[in-house]
Amino acid sequence: MSEAVEKSRREFRNIHITQIVQYRLPLAGLISILHRISGFLMFLLLPFVLYLLDKSLTSEISFEHFKGIASHWFVKLVLLGLVWAYLHHFSAGLRHLLLDTHVGLDKNSARKTAAGVLAFSLVLTALIALKLFGAF
Repeated sequence: MSEAVEKSRREFRNIHITQIVQYRLPLAGLISILHRISGFLMFLLLPFVLYLLDKSLTSEISFEHFKGIASHWFVKLVLLGLVWAYLHHFSAGLRHLLLDTHVGLDKNSARKTAAGVLAFSLVLTALIALKLFGAF
């Protein structure tokens, strides 16, 4: 009698957390994830920012009150995070528009545009941080 030849099948198992941590995400993937995080951060803080804008436009007294609140270092850090979120989201959005027009789809140019987005948003955020914390 002939025995049936069994084909070896790949064995799939659950992946372990160490395999996820060891995975090195490409720069374009990191920029994409940061784009989503920055959009969520802006969405989350939008009601708070609109409330502060409404209250600060009510009168000169409320404007001076919120001006005093905004001079605290922690509030400046939150504002700086919001500024980074806006700048990163804007520049990554422009990058995605370029990708939609089929510009920069190959691996090398995608890496360069992703690095450009990160550099642009971080440099402008650093300049605004210097202005916000009184360096100039």
